[in-house]
Amino acid sequence: MKEMSTTGSSTLGGQQPRKHYGITSSISLAFPREIDQIYTQKLTEAMKPFGVFEGENELNHRLAVLGKLNSFVKEWIAEISETKNLPQSAVPNVGGKIFTFGSYRLGVHTKGADIDALCVAPRHVERSDFFSSFFEKLKRHDEIKDLRAVEDAFVPVIKFKFDGIEIDLLFARLAFQSIPDNLDLRGDSLLRNLDIRCIRSLNGCRVTDEILYLVPNKENFRLTLRAIKLWAKRRGIYSNMLGFLGGVSWAMLVARTCQLYPNAVAATLVHKFFLVFSKWEWPNPVLLKQPEDSNLNLPVWDPRVNPSDRYHLMPIITPAYPQQNSTYNVSTSTRTIMSEEFKNGLMVTDEILLGKADWSKLFEPPNFFQKYKHYIVLTASASNEENHLEWIGLVESKIRVLVGNLERNEYITLAHVNPQSFPGSKENPNENEFVSMWFIGINFKKLDNSDCVNIDLTYDIQSFTDTVYRQASNINMLKEGMTIEATHVKKKQLHHYLPPELVQRKKKQSLGDINRSSNGGGSKRCSLDGSHLDSSTDTGTPFSSPTPVSKPCQPVSTPEDSNTSPPKLPVSVFMDGSPPSESSLTSEQGMSIPVIGSMPTATPVSEPPAGSTIPTVVGRNVIPRLISPTPTELPNSLNGAAPKRPHSPSLEEPPKRHKDTEEGVPDDSAFKEPYPVTGNGLDVEDGLTEEGLAATKPMPIPTIDTSRTQRLPSNELPDASSPIPTSNLRVIKNSIRLTLNR
Repeated sequence: MKEMSTTGSSTLGGQQPRKHYGITSSISLAFPREIDQIYTQKLTEAMKPFGVFEGENELNHRLAVLGKLNSFVKEWIAEISETKNLPQSAVPNVGGKIFTFGSYRLGVHTKGADIDALCVAPRHVERSDFFSSFFEKLKRHDEIKDLRAVEDAFVPVIKFKFDGIEIDLLFARLAFQSIPDNLDLRGDSLLRNLDIRCIRSLNGCRVTDEILYLVPNKENFRLTLRAIKLWAKRRGIYSNMLGFLGGVSWAMLVARTCQLYPNAVAATLVHKFFLVFSKWEWPNPVLLKQPEDSNLNLPVWDPRVNPSDRYHLMPIITPAYPQQNSTYNVSTSTRTIMSEEFKNGLMVTDEILLGKADWSKLFEPPNFFQKYKHYIVLTASASNEENHLEWIGLVESKIRVLVGNLERNEYITLAHVNPQSFPGSKENPNENEFVSMWFIGINFKKLDNSDCVNIDLTYDIQSFTDTVYRQASNINMLKEGMTIEATHVKKKQLHHYLPPELVQRKKKQSLGDINRSSNGGGSKRCSLDGSHLDSSTDTGTPFSSPTPVSKPCQPVSTPEDSNTSPPKLPVSVFMDGSPPSESSLTSEQGMSIPVIGSMPTATPVSEPPAGSTIPTVVGRNVIPRLISPTPTELPNSLNGAAPKRPHSPSLEEPPKRHKDTEEGVPDDSAFKEPYPVTGNGLDVEDGLTEEGLAATKPMPIPTIDTSRTQRLPSNELPDASSPIPTSNLRVIKNSIRLTLNR
């Protein structure tokens, strides 16, 4: 039975009785038992140490700040109305209002969280007024600090602190002569004749209000959502930017659970949440209400009409018109990780409701750094703090491009990015003081018929760095000292990058770490630190690393190899005669060979005999002045996701040694000869061997085959029409090649 529809004249408080909520009947109408109430109280107590509940004084302070801001907006709109020659009698009645949305509007914000707000103005107030006269009025206010406007953003915003409370303020101009205090934004008719920026700005409030309207019991919904959000952050799967789920997506999943169990209390709802979504058959969409067409010709999520919507892996559809998929960033890897976490959450809550465990077990952070045998370490650095904040924001927003590239490698079954970033290691000093690191766990495909297979990750890394540098150049962000570097390391080498307490097997953290993790680091951008993921090893999981072999691949020696220093020496190259750092990484620390520029020179390498393999390569360090690449060196534009891309030939056909590269790359005096490349630095028993090879120019991106699931929007991927920046800035790229043993 289709649920009763709501109209613009309905109010949030006046919900009509209905036979069921959502697009299907409820699973259970059972009322809570006394034991369920006891478990709910225990759940509340278990969450308190994590700082998810705000005190009465803090709540009152937020209300006071929002009241002042609302009065401030009304005052400004009255002033701007006078300048636009409105009749004097009409000026006092033009109104204006502040609406909230996001976690604060849902009632699930944590201590110190910011407030998402929307300024709604009548039709005679322009967006340019908001970013000029209102901005100047804010600037003159004593209680407002850290004021900044982002007018050219996808959703334009003014950010500031009002009496210590961080506020992100959007603007929408409605086609009304005045804005009454009882305005309800849920009506679709108010979207008519609005520009797209106003529609986007209104969307947050409309979705939040619709979610609250569609749940049977708001208090049970809020407590359940607090628990699920805390769990997701602790398990490292709370980040829309990196391909997991963001706050609105988790809210819609919890709301759907509440619809299916309308009379249940929070403890039961948390358990049913894991039960429902551990068995959900993705990509069937999660819908809170039947989509409605308001005939406003706005684009909506509809796979029957839009072919691109058919490729979404985990669609969760917003309930307000125009309906959108809030999870378009989800990839194969992130969906797999979240599905495993749903199953793990079901297992833990089963134990809790049987009295075999406490709620604290649900919020234990697993150790991401024990789960995988191989990792990619992505390092972003800048020369000063201001540049660093800008740079890591851009790099983090593009990490899902790298994950998508790795997923398309035919030998990689899972690429798992940890949402938490880490400061640069003191053991590995960087010439830039401001450094952030992200870690991506890699699972390789098990080999069946061959002893060794060569895996080339050079293309995956270079197309990602090209994307980031191109984007930075297009928005004039790229500055001297901004670099990206990707490094392959093994699990046992992580102690060179991270403090011991993160690398060691560990099930509990200190309360201070817990609070920092659950509070999201104190800023919106840093709210992605979902702690460390699963402490189980990858043996026996659906995505397991290759097993050890008894007959390892033998590295192929070259004339240069016989003259190199011992394998454990560092591989480093410096420009303009600068000496190597004493603390350069050894092979045991992982192979990290930056390649600066887009056309590195190639050293001839002898052809391997038939049947042998080329050991792992991390290409040479070269630091030239950046040279514009030829068109053939740039990745082509992607319009979706590619099928698994074969990177390396099998044993029956030994790989060719870049003859075309050796002939096609011109000499350039800016390139310096590197130190000799070290030999094999990894243990054979772990299934990978590594040694240096000359870096090669980027390979072209293959044409996309739509038989493979689409993961990334095309505007996030390399665009050949935008050249790589041609300034003298250093552009670090890594050439990483691995030999995978059976």
